[in-house]
Amino acid sequence: MLVVRDMPQNRFWCKVVRTKFDILVAICDEDVVGKEIEIEKGFKVIASERFYKEKLINESEALKLMEEATIGNLLGERIVNLAIEKSIISPESVILIGGIPHAQFVKI
Repeated sequence: MLVVRDMPQNRFWCKVVRTKFDILVAICDEDVVGKEIEIEKGFKVIASERFYKEKLINESEALKLMEEATIGNLLGERIVNLAIEKSIISPESVILIGGIPHAQFVKI
């Protein structure tokens, strides 16, 4: 029996926080978590493992979480492109942090 596993490029780290009124998802491309990102000379941010790294998920799980979420924080080319492709965010809402796409959304 052949078992097909998700390729690393199709996996994401995510963290879900549920409150009485909201579901916040933080999703980051697998290869971006833990990286120091230089935003300008002398200034860096870290794609924090503490913030994103709770569960490793595949593309379909990421899509389901984004659809259920009321608040989202997305970091990485693959997750941001998936969110654009599925009309969860618009391309205009994307910024670059050290060349890495980042977007946030809030559903009201």
